[in-house]
Parts: sequence; C-alpha cells; structure tokens
Amino acid sequence: MEEKDAKIEVLNRFIEIREQSGLSWNAFCASIDMKQSTIFNQVNNFKALSLETVLKTLAIYSDVSAEWLLRGSGDMFLTKPDEEEDEPKTDSRLDALVDTIALLNETIKTKNATIDALQAELTQYKHKAKKA
Repeated sequence: MEEKDAKIEVLNRFIEIREQSGLSWNAFCASIDMKQSTIFNQVNNFKALSLETVLKTLAIYSDVSAEWLLRGSGDMFLTKPDEEEDEPKTDSRLDALVDTIALLNETIKTKNATIDALQAELTQYKHKAKKA
C-alpha cells in the first residue's frame, strides 16, 4: 500500500472513531483537547494525522485499539461490545453543552486577542500623545 493510501486509511479510521463516539465534530475535538480547525485541516485536506492527534485520541478513547487505528489490524475496540459494562449513552443535551462550551472558549480566546490588540493600540496612542 502506498504511503498516501495508508494515510487516507488512518484518516478514515479516525473519522470512524468520531462517528462511533456519537459526538459532533466540535464536541469530539473538545474531548481530545484539540482545535477543530487543526483536526479539520488534517482530515479535510487528507493530511496525515499528527502524532499529537493520535496520542490524544488514544488517551481519551482508551478502548480503541492503536493497532487498528494505525494499521487497520484487528478489531476497532480492545473489548467486545458484549464484554462492556452497560454504560449510559451520551445524552444529546450533554453534547449540546459540550458544543456550547467549546464555542464559548473559542469566542473568549478571540475576544481576548482583540482586547490585547486594542490595549497595544491604546498604548501607542498614549505614547504619541505624550510626544505631541
């Protein structure tokens, strides 16, 4: 298999993890502590997943087989669904809250950057006013 084909296969398996999680892209990216833009750049531009993305995904979704993700060998999950304990399904309200929190965090970062830029501009104007 060519390297490019192997990268696309890993990307497809990564997308399958997100689909199996039942989370939106926004919530999934937040769950692995990655910016959605970074993940979209890797997935939508058919770039290879970064090592950071792989490690964070496997750390959070510890039931996913690294061998399956990277090589496509074996089962997706380390334990069979029959062996898993009954876990409550992700509530759609919880997903919506995670989406909202992620969106608000990005908004706060953007606003903080704007505040910093405006403060720097104000400082420049104060210096100009002192010189005049």
